[in-house]
Amino acid sequence: MADNINYNEQTGKHSFFSTKEKAWHGLGTIVQDYPTSKEALQFAGLDFIVEKRPLFTYDTENQQANADMDIKIPEIEVPNFYATIRTDTEQPLGIVGKDYRIVQNTDAFSFFDGIVGGDGIMYETAGALGNGERIFITAKLPDYIKVGSNDLIEKYLFLTTSHDGFGSITAAFTPVRIVCQNTLNAALSNCTNSIKIRHTANAKERLEQAHKVMGISNLLSVELEQIFNQWAKVRITDKEVKKLIQLAMVPNKEVLHNLYTGQTDELSTCFTNMCDAVQEYAMASPTQQEVTTKGTLFGAYNAVTGYFQNVRTYKNDEAKFKSIMFGTGQIRAQSAFDLCTDFAKHGAHSLNMN
Repeated sequence: MADNINYNEQTGKHSFFSTKEKAWHGLGTIVQDYPTSKEALQFAGLDFIVEKRPLFTYDTENQQANADMDIKIPEIEVPNFYATIRTDTEQPLGIVGKDYRIVQNTDAFSFFDGIVGGDGIMYETAGALGNGERIFITAKLPDYIKVGSNDLIEKYLFLTTSHDGFGSITAAFTPVRIVCQNTLNAALSNCTNSIKIRHTANAKERLEQAHKVMGISNLLSVELEQIFNQWAKVRITDKEVKKLIQLAMVPNKEVLHNLYTGQTDELSTCFTNMCDAVQEYAMASPTQQEVTTKGTLFGAYNAVTGYFQNVRTYKNDEAKFKSIMFGTGQIRAQSAFDLCTDFAKHGAHSLNMN
């Protein structure tokens, strides 16, 4: 079937659940009220455990010689490779290396629960594909921050992970409500503000903090909602945006001195290009084209954070995670927040504009 929804022969059920709306394929469990994460796992048939087990082959060299004799052919262990097995059905899901770390389905759901302490997440759909080697979850966040008229709650937050050794754990925003293989592919091709986590030793810890990298955790703060909506009403000129970006992105005291003294010729090409990229994001990104965003103080702040999340090129996802959580991205975002706070209070004078 094109939907590729897992069918569990032991339970006689398809591994899928949907809230209120029946999916086009008509499979799985339909519930009327938003379930808890534990209930969602059960409704979708995802409450199974996956194990890594050694791989073996047989000594085929002696197989023919022993064919007419009741002799057990010795097994040979395949070094450094393992099979992933779901323990409820004993079905193999894939072959992985020695460094591969399983992220259980319950841990995948903890990504959502961790955002709001386990309460209020509105699980829309969840399911398993194939034999259960890939799972997906879509949800909405409660009390999502609204800046002006931009109602972000209408976008779905989804997570997908696999147990077959192919693909990373992916969390992202998408306009697509995932109900099958095809819509998962559509969501992956249309997702925004995403993060990918490899199945390594620290995958579970990375997953628990992924929502912070995506900028979700603080979006549930009433205080920040008030601040951002105030910033969305504060107009800022292109010249002021440029100066704020430069101050937020400044790498050291020498560059800061050159900015304040107007010695722009002394600025490095790398720094200038980086600031230009942030300003281009502020002016041209589709997310900045909303009336309540472009040309506002909130838009300037969003340009700095958006640059590190959506524009800047990183060596790998691990480097991106470290930058946004603990490194340069986090430092620049905090600088931008402080500068915007001062601008909201004191206007252009806070930037030492001439």
